[in-house]
Amino acid sequence: MTKMENLKVLIPEEKLMARIKEVAEEINATYKEDEELTLICVLKGALMFYTELAKHLKMQVRMEFVSLSSYGDSEKSSGKVNALNLHLPNLEGKKVMVVEDIVDTGLTLDFLMNFLRTKCNAKEVRLCALLDKKCARKFPVHPDFCAFDIDDKFIVGFGLDYKELYRNISFIGYLE
Repeated sequence: MTKMENLKVLIPEEKLMARIKEVAEEINATYKEDEELTLICVLKGALMFYTELAKHLKMQVRMEFVSLSSYGDSEKSSGKVNALNLHLPNLEGKKVMVVEDIVDTGLTLDFLMNFLRTKCNAKEVRLCALLDKKCARKFPVHPDFCAFDIDDKFIVGFGLDYKELYRNISFIGYLE
């Protein structure tokens, strides 16, 4: 499953970039330009989406990063969240937006959103996802902003990986 000829385009680069700008405009319409928003990138998968999205935001943005995993080296979730890096500044009373590559089972995001609300005491916690795979949902997690809904395919590209490969591809694809 690691050969490039098995990679099919699902969302071409041009469509991806246009939709990310639209999502940024939706976020810009939600916040005032003088408001401060802390964007939290869930590494590594969301990095390309996060940076592209942030370029189009007009409010004051603080950029933070966390590293969580529920997959390891597998294509399927392990069923538990490993917090690899949850070091964040004081978020008490702050407006926070988690930026994620894909919402599938919702396990990792359910953990992170609850952590930000209860342990960090953020004033507001929202979720922005590049992809939403509703058919895989097991936890009640719903993006406030989402670029694309997708079917049940194993997605790679634009930050998403298979065994740490394919992240550098400029489009969203799937492996057959």
